[in-house]
Amino acid sequence: MSAPSSPPTVLVTGAAKRLGREIALKLAASGWRVAVHYRDSLEDATKTVADCARLTKGSAAFRSNLANETAVRRLLPTVIEELGHVDAVVNSASTFEHDTAASFSFAAMDKHMRSNAGAAILLSQALHQHLAQRQQALGPKAAPLGGAVVNLLDQKLWNQNPDFMSYTLSKAALEAATTMLALALSPSVRVVGVAPGLTLTSHLLSEDKFAALHKLSPLGRSSTPQDVAATVLFALQNQSITGTTLLVDGGQHLMRFDRDFSLM
Repeated sequence: MSAPSSPPTVLVTGAAKRLGREIALKLAASGWRVAVHYRDSLEDATKTVADCARLTKGSAAFRSNLANETAVRRLLPTVIEELGHVDAVVNSASTFEHDTAASFSFAAMDKHMRSNAGAAILLSQALHQHLAQRQQALGPKAAPLGGAVVNLLDQKLWNQNPDFMSYTLSKAALEAATTMLALALSPSVRVVGVAPGLTLTSHLLSEDKFAALHKLSPLGRSSTPQDVAATVLFALQNQSITGTTLLVDGGQHLMRFDRDFSLM
């Protein structure tokens, strides 16, 4: 990343809790100001901001419904208005609802596509425009600014099963968009995918079942939140990576699973 006069600023979507929170904390610990996006979890977002503020000054929370195009288009300008500039976007927020080929509907696909793929594309577009405006304001002799987008994907794309069909389609669209955006937004914006394996448990899995499934990989362990957050930081910092995806899953994508982890 190019070095602005103040600490670099990153917008992390879905940063109020779970994996997005871990990413936000890792970036804050590495000197980034974090714009903590949330939709409904204000209490969790406030806690994430407070925890980030103990690591780097200047973090703040921003509410937006990523399924609403108007709201998404307003998000980055709102962050810029409050924090002054943005250097990177981490698209971590994700809608994850179960459907199959039998229960698939246009409504389910549209819901996932909007929040999981469409919002990420619009935020990438907005970052590119913001950097272009900053570059123009600096004048023709200024050093080129560089920004980055990191899209959170899923090892399911390399190890497909018929569960969570609309979710998987939306992540497949985002993986394709990662390549397309890397071409379209270069040289000022790099675009990188990060694809975790089974990382956090949910209401669908008991702790014992999660622990057993987490071991199902060539390395005997899948990804941890810390593994994923460290990879996001690496993708933001490495100036030579764009248009590709880093799989962080202990090798789970090399194995064949007939069902989603949550249904095994």
